[in-house]
Amino acid sequence: MQFKHPELLYALFLLLIPIFIHLFQLRKFQKVDFTNVAFLKKVTIQTRKSSQLKKWLTLFLRLVALACIILAFVQPFTASKTALNTEKETVIYIDNSFSMQAKGEEGPLLKRALQQLYEIPKSSQKINWFTNNEVKKSVSIDEFKKEVLSIDYTQKQLPLRAILLKANQLFSKDINAEKKLIMISDFQQNEAFPEISNSLNIEAVQLEPKVISNISIDTAYISNKKIDQMILTVQLSAQNSTTEEIPISLHNGAQLIAKTSLNFSEKNTKTVEFNLETKKEFNGKVSIDEPNILFDNSLYFNINLTHKINVISINDAPSKFTQRLFNETEFNYKYLSSNNLDYSELPNQDLLILNELETVPASLTDALRSFSDNGGTILIIPSEKGDLNEYNRLLTLLKSGSFTELIDQEKKISQIAFEHPLYQGVFEKKVLNFQYPKVNSFFNLNTSASSLLKYEDNQAFLVQKNNTFVFTAPINNENSNFQSSPLIVPTFYNIAQNSLPLPKLYYTIGEQNRYAVPIQLAQDEIIKLQDSLHSIIPLQQSKSSHVMITTEEDPNTAGVYSIVNKNETFKKVSYNYHRNESNLNYMDVNEWNGVSVYNSVTTLFDSITEENTINSYWKWFVIFAILFLLLEMLVLKFYK
Repeated sequence: MQFKHPELLYALFLLLIPIFIHLFQLRKFQKVDFTNVAFLKKVTIQTRKSSQLKKWLTLFLRLVALACIILAFVQPFTASKTALNTEKETVIYIDNSFSMQAKGEEGPLLKRALQQLYEIPKSSQKINWFTNNEVKKSVSIDEFKKEVLSIDYTQKQLPLRAILLKANQLFSKDINAEKKLIMISDFQQNEAFPEISNSLNIEAVQLEPKVISNISIDTAYISNKKIDQMILTVQLSAQNSTTEEIPISLHNGAQLIAKTSLNFSEKNTKTVEFNLETKKEFNGKVSIDEPNILFDNSLYFNINLTHKINVISINDAPSKFTQRLFNETEFNYKYLSSNNLDYSELPNQDLLILNELETVPASLTDALRSFSDNGGTILIIPSEKGDLNEYNRLLTLLKSGSFTELIDQEKKISQIAFEHPLYQGVFEKKVLNFQYPKVNSFFNLNTSASSLLKYEDNQAFLVQKNNTFVFTAPINNENSNFQSSPLIVPTFYNIAQNSLPLPKLYYTIGEQNRYAVPIQLAQDEIIKLQDSLHSIIPLQQSKSSHVMITTEEDPNTAGVYSIVNKNETFKKVSYNYHRNESNLNYMDVNEWNGVSVYNSVTTLFDSITEENTINSYWKWFVIFAILFLLLEMLVLKFYK
């Protein structure tokens, strides 16, 4: 027990006063003459004993009453150390990721948690709170309640270390303050629990779904493409098998195109195929009806009309292999001789190939530099007879290094940068034992560019620096068998595709996405991404023949967006949420050392209220004082 005014305890010495009064009576006794007291002897003895008992009882009641009055002014109370600490800081983290859509005993986990937060007791304390995509500093409980019910889902998910880091940024630097972090989440992650600072108290509410099950649309891709038809393959997965038939629908805009059903009783992963026409635009949406987790029930995609990529090959060597690679369906391919160049055609191209030119005149070098500066892609194949000084002047301007000498030595091309975007998805696995192409002679290249293909001695065969690609050896049939190698198709095809990266089937929100829109903008004109509810101005860079668009966090809502300039729609682009939250695997927070765990927000705040309660007893002492004074009066009046 503790006292609010302990200095008043000295008043207990006043209890000595009634003790002195009762023990040392100052009143003198008077003598009364009686003729005969013999008959009063017995009465006198009884009265003396009764009087002594009455005095001691009165003294006791008076002392206790006086002590209760003094203790009431002292104001005794009991409280925990937490309740007595006036320097308290509270930070609340609310997990609003998509996995919180799972259904609990009383509805979606997030919505129920927000309702319980709205019902917490009022307090004068200011709090800081944050979600996966929002931060609020130093707000009152009333302000917190006004905003908490409007928290919506997001695809963002903060790892535990990021949560602790953000919380520490919201706490003050006061080492004496009691710092409490409240975490409300389903803890749907797969990571090690971080260590907790001794100055931080963490109280976690782990919300658990009633049933751990989910069916999600994972991805979609074109698995086969012909002149008039293509096959769209959609992959779905189920967590916890179900025997029910799950309907799956395909829409083009608002129009239902096809509908089928799947059963996951035998396998947890299934695919379904849809036939689409090749030469028509398609603003697609694949959807299922699954009630537990909603965000992955739909996947948006779009197929735009084919825009051909412009490719020019400037040649001093045979170029039949490039004519075969760049067909008329996807490319506008043009063959030019180095002796018959039309420089006015170059700025409108997407890819320029210098095929073993013997000379690179200054006029061509300047044109190529301007073309590169405006975003064009250049592929250089050197010639054995080429003028190294002219080549090196061009390479220097393109920041791609310089050739030194031609070396007559056979080498195998045996190392592939499988992780490079040029070769991602080309091989099902890393190939280590196929028939490697070779060269009979090559140039040494001094460069800081990244190597895509290397010889067996780790020297570069193909390098990239920004939008310039350079071979270090001629690839004509006399010097190399690279033209007949399986590597030539993905290498040249993907270089051409990346020279004008048109919008893909769909993009993932939260990742860095780059694509080209083949239009030319006037000065101060901009491109917008629009759907029925949103209008976004993305990061964009205008080139001579196209505009490069870069997105990451925006758009933040899945759907099909129109690429618009001056109310004119050029193409469509689709965005979908990441599927990380589809896998409902949860951590056991009870294994996190130093963390107090609760199963509901209400239970947590009931515990906090109890911790912060100060039990005051002064009223009881007032009541006891009055009670003992009444008892004293009754004793004095009725006790004989």
